[in-house]
Amino acid sequence: MSDPTLPALPVTFRPGRTRAVLLTVGAAMFAVITAVALMLEKLGPGERASFILTAALFLGVLAMLSRPKVVADDDGVTVVNITRTRRLAWAEILRVNLRPGDPWVFLDLSDGTSMPALGIQPGIAKEQAIRDARALRALADSHGTGPDAR
Repeated sequence: MSDPTLPALPVTFRPGRTRAVLLTVGAAMFAVITAVALMLEKLGPGERASFILTAALFLGVLAMLSRPKVVADDDGVTVVNITRTRRLAWAEILRVNLRPGDPWVFLDLSDGTSMPALGIQPGIAKEQAIRDARALRALADSHGTGPDAR
Protein backbone atom coordinates (compact mmCIF):
# COMPACT_ATOMS: atom_id res chain seq x y z
CA MET A 1 0.00 0.00 0.00
CA SER A 2 1.43 3.41 -0.95
CA ASP A 3 1.64 6.41 1.35
CA PRO A 4 -0.62 9.22 0.10
CA THR A 5 1.82 11.88 1.39
CA LEU A 6 4.63 10.61 -0.86
CA PRO A 7 4.91 11.89 -4.43
CA ALA A 8 3.92 9.44 -7.14
CA LEU A 9 6.89 7.71 -8.74
CA PRO A 10 8.61 8.40 -11.02
CA VAL A 11 9.18 12.02 -9.97
CA THR A 12 11.74 14.52 -11.25
CA PHE A 13 13.14 17.30 -9.10
CA ARG A 14 14.91 20.14 -10.89
CA PRO A 15 15.47 23.84 -10.28
CA GLY A 16 12.93 25.06 -12.82
CA ARG A 17 13.38 28.80 -12.39
CA THR A 18 17.16 28.58 -12.46
CA ARG A 19 16.96 26.41 -15.57
CA ALA A 20 14.61 28.87 -17.30
CA VAL A 21 16.88 31.82 -16.48
CA LEU A 22 20.04 30.04 -17.68
CA LEU A 23 18.51 28.86 -20.96
CA THR A 24 16.86 32.23 -21.65
CA VAL A 25 20.08 34.14 -21.00
CA GLY A 26 22.02 31.66 -23.11
CA ALA A 27 19.64 31.96 -26.06
CA ALA A 28 19.58 35.76 -25.80
CA MET A 29 23.39 35.94 -25.65
CA PHE A 30 23.66 33.65 -28.66
CA ALA A 31 21.18 35.78 -30.64
CA VAL A 32 22.84 39.10 -29.75
CA ILE A 33 26.42 37.96 -30.39
CA THR A 34 25.41 36.32 -33.68
CA ALA A 35 23.51 39.45 -34.77
CA VAL A 36 26.50 41.65 -33.93
CA ALA A 37 28.82 39.33 -35.87
CA LEU A 38 26.56 39.47 -38.92
CA MET A 39 26.03 43.25 -38.76
CA LEU A 40 29.68 44.29 -38.44
CA GLU A 41 30.73 44.87 -42.04
CA LYS A 42 34.48 44.97 -41.37
CA LEU A 43 34.57 41.40 -40.09
CA GLY A 44 35.76 38.67 -42.39
CA PRO A 45 34.15 35.23 -42.61
CA GLY A 46 36.62 33.69 -40.12
CA GLU A 47 36.03 36.44 -37.58
CA ARG A 48 32.26 36.09 -37.95
CA ALA A 49 32.56 32.35 -37.47
CA SER A 50 34.65 32.87 -34.32
CA PHE A 51 32.00 35.24 -32.91
CA ILE A 52 29.27 32.67 -33.60
CA LEU A 53 31.39 29.84 -32.21
CA THR A 54 31.99 31.86 -29.02
CA ALA A 55 28.24 32.51 -28.73
CA ALA A 56 27.56 28.79 -29.17
CA LEU A 57 30.17 28.01 -26.50
CA PHE A 58 28.44 30.39 -24.03
CA LEU A 59 25.08 28.78 -24.80
CA GLY A 60 26.57 25.31 -24.35
CA VAL A 61 28.06 26.16 -20.96
CA LEU A 62 24.77 27.64 -19.73
CA ALA A 63 22.89 24.60 -21.06
CA MET A 64 25.27 22.34 -19.09
CA LEU A 65 24.67 24.42 -15.96
CA SER A 66 20.90 23.95 -16.46
CA ARG A 67 21.22 20.15 -16.65
CA PRO A 68 21.02 19.09 -12.97
CA LYS A 69 18.04 17.03 -11.86
CA VAL A 70 17.15 14.23 -9.48
CA VAL A 71 14.87 11.48 -10.80
CA ALA A 72 13.33 9.09 -8.29
CA ASP A 73 11.60 5.89 -9.35
CA ASP A 74 10.66 2.55 -7.78
CA ASP A 75 14.22 1.19 -8.00
CA GLY A 76 16.19 4.21 -6.81
CA VAL A 77 17.43 7.66 -7.70
CA THR A 78 19.31 9.02 -10.69
CA VAL A 79 21.33 12.13 -9.84
CA VAL A 80 22.27 14.23 -12.86
CA ASN A 81 24.79 16.92 -11.95
CA ILE A 82 26.59 19.27 -14.33
CA THR A 83 28.95 16.74 -15.93
CA ARG A 84 28.19 13.47 -14.14
CA THR A 85 25.21 11.14 -13.81
CA ARG A 86 25.01 8.53 -11.06
CA ARG A 87 22.37 5.89 -10.39
CA LEU A 88 21.74 5.00 -6.74
CA ALA A 89 19.60 2.23 -5.27
CA TRP A 90 17.31 3.37 -2.47
CA ALA A 91 19.32 1.31 0.03
CA GLU A 92 22.45 3.36 -0.77
CA ILE A 93 20.85 6.62 0.44
CA LEU A 94 21.04 6.92 4.20
CA ARG A 95 19.97 10.54 4.54
CA VAL A 96 18.88 13.54 2.46
CA ASN A 97 20.27 16.82 3.82
CA LEU A 98 19.43 20.44 3.03
CA ARG A 99 20.76 22.53 5.89
CA PRO A 100 20.46 26.34 6.09
CA GLY A 101 23.15 27.84 3.87
CA ASP A 102 23.68 24.70 1.78
CA PRO A 103 23.81 25.49 -1.95
CA TRP A 104 22.02 22.21 -2.79
CA VAL A 105 20.93 18.89 -1.30
CA PHE A 106 23.57 16.44 -0.11
CA LEU A 107 22.93 12.69 0.00
CA ASP A 108 24.69 10.70 2.74
CA LEU A 109 25.50 7.34 1.18
CA SER A 110 26.00 3.88 2.66
CA ASP A 111 29.66 3.82 1.55
CA GLY A 112 30.41 6.67 3.99
CA THR A 113 30.55 9.42 1.39
CA SER A 114 28.31 12.38 0.74
CA MET A 115 27.12 13.26 -2.75
CA PRO A 116 25.78 16.62 -3.94
CA ALA A 117 22.44 16.53 -5.75
CA LEU A 118 22.37 19.81 -7.65
CA GLY A 119 18.85 19.14 -8.92
CA ILE A 120 17.46 20.46 -5.64
CA GLN A 121 18.93 23.87 -4.87
CA PRO A 122 17.43 26.74 -2.92
CA GLY A 123 18.97 29.53 -5.02
CA ILE A 124 16.01 31.27 -6.69
CA ALA A 125 13.15 29.11 -5.33
CA LYS A 126 13.98 28.34 -1.69
CA GLU A 127 10.51 27.14 -0.67
CA GLN A 128 10.29 24.77 -3.64
CA ALA A 129 13.74 23.34 -2.83
CA ILE A 130 12.69 22.73 0.77
CA ARG A 131 9.51 20.94 -0.39
CA ASP A 132 11.51 18.87 -2.89
CA ALA A 133 14.14 17.95 -0.28
CA ARG A 134 11.42 16.87 2.17
CA ALA A 135 9.72 14.79 -0.53
CA LEU A 136 12.99 13.09 -1.49
CA ARG A 137 13.78 12.50 2.20
CA ALA A 138 10.34 10.90 2.71
CA LEU A 139 10.86 8.70 -0.36
CA ALA A 140 14.32 7.65 0.83
CA ASP A 141 12.98 6.87 4.30
CA SER A 142 10.10 4.77 2.95
CA HIS A 143 12.07 2.92 0.23
CA GLY A 144 15.56 2.71 1.66
CA THR A 145 17.31 2.13 4.94
CA GLY A 146 16.10 5.28 6.70
CA PRO A 147 14.25 5.29 10.03
CA ASP A 148 10.87 4.62 8.37
CA ALA A 149 12.04 2.02 5.86
CA ARG A 150 9.98 -1.07 5.22
